This record gives sequence, C-alpha cells and structure tokens, in this order.
Amino acid sequence: MKTILKILGVIILLIIAYVVIAMLVFGKDYHYEKSMVINAPKEKVWQQISSMKAFNQWNPWMKLDKTMKITYTGNSGEVGDKYCWDSKNNDAGAGCQEIKELILNEKQKTEMIFIKPFEGQATSEIVLSPEGNSTKVTWTMDTEQDAMMKIMRPMMDFQMGKSYEEGLNNLKTLVEK
Repeated sequence: MKTILKILGVIILLIIAYVVIAMLVFGKDYHYEKSMVINAPKEKVWQQISSMKAFNQWNPWMKLDKTMKITYTGNSGEVGDKYCWDSKNNDAGAGCQEIKELILNEKQKTEMIFIKPFEGQATSEIVLSPEGNSTKVTWTMDTEQDAMMKIMRPMMDFQMGKSYEEGLNNLKTLVEK
C-alpha cells in the first residue's frame, strides 16, 4: 500500500511540476508552421489558396463533419472573402475564417474567429515561394494562449502537425493532378 501511495505521490508531483514549468516556459504567443514542396508552379498552387471555397477543397477540418453548415460571404478570391461553419460535432465546432490580405501568387492571410467549442481568435498565412520548377508552401497559424492552453501546448503541437500535414498533402494531391 505504501508503494502505491508513493507512486501516486510522485505522479502528482510530476503533474504539478509540468503545470508550473509550462506556465513559466511557454509564452502567451503561439506560432505553428509547416512547409511542403509541391511540384507545380506557384500560379497553379495560388488557384487553390486564393479563395475560401478553393481552400475548403483541401482544408483538413472540413472532413470532421460532412453535414456541417457552411456559409460563404464576400467576393470570392478578394479580401473579405469569408466562410462560416457550424457543426454539432465539437471537434469541428463553429466559427468564421476571412481573407484579410492577398498578394497575387505569393500570400494569403486570414483571420479566424472560433465560437465553439471554445472562443478564440487566430491568424493564418499561406506563403508561396518558388523552388526551382516547384513551389514551397508554408502554412502558419498565430494566436495567443491563455494559461490552460499553455498547459496543452505539446498536445496542440501534435494535433496541428497532423492537421497541417494532412492539409498540405491534400493540396499537393489536388495541385499535382
């Protein structure tokens, strides 16, 4: 019995230590990015990132709920192009993503507002840079994290890595057809 209590005590101390370290080490600013080289010119890749409808053809989160409600507003392929989603599935949640900046064949910047399962805001950029006859696509996300999200940062990095990898692979498959 003493051994079990000692083990539980050590586990609890490790959890407390991790929480304290996470609170001290991780800043409030969170940045994630992933890159992939696509065997196509940037003009062809641009066609798949320059509007919200095109983005949603390879967006990995769209598959979380095939029945989620999607509403598009604004002019497609222009600043203000926006889509909002609403799902009963908490993995998909609800929110909106709007194009805030477009630089032809180079960059798309969006702002995301999350409504559920948690409220928040983030910005995302997709940057295209030539790499020989191919295009390097760099996809980023920036947000501020509260204390609870800082604790979950390693898990968030893991999930973001999976999602961004899937999305970039989807984009690569779509563009290289």
